[in-house]
Amino acid sequence: MAQSKTQKRELTVDYQKMVRNSQGIILTAFSGLKTQQLEGLRRKVREMGGEFHVVKNTLMERAFLEASLPLPGGTLQGTTAVGVASEDVPGLAKTIVEFARTSEFLKVKGAVIGGVAYSAQQAERLADLPPLPVLRAQLLGMINAPASRLAGVVAGSVRQLVNVVQAYAKTEVPAAG
Repeated sequence: MAQSKTQKRELTVDYQKMVRNSQGIILTAFSGLKTQQLEGLRRKVREMGGEFHVVKNTLMERAFLEASLPLPGGTLQGTTAVGVASEDVPGLAKTIVEFARTSEFLKVKGAVIGGVAYSAQQAERLADLPPLPVLRAQLLGMINAPASRLAGVVAGSVRQLVNVVQAYAKTEVPAAG
């Protein structure tokens, strides 16, 4: 069904908002994917806090250009659907890549994360990263470890000093003179 210029303009504006408000976008090809499978993937992506949309290539390209964002080469050819992450990009990538590994009809084409274009292989490697909450916990652990060690060293030194003073206090001091 043909779309009017007004509908195309509205769709381009929607795509621009999607592109600008995202932390990362995973571009996929979905030729042959059944509607039921597509809805299942959309549900999984929503659970991760993202969105998954089938897009028109020319309008999506225009949205990327107007947002001054790069596109991985050849990603907007054939059927295209995009996964959009507002926060947890590795989680979104993991969800889409795992689905693609079990489906012969979904293929990762590339990604745009933080204004940088990535190839399909790079986007798939992103899926191997731990989810955002785990990364945050690991970072906090690394930051907290030196402080814990310092506190242990200081407490150990104070403990040794207290032990020396107590030992000295327990010994009898001979009376002077």
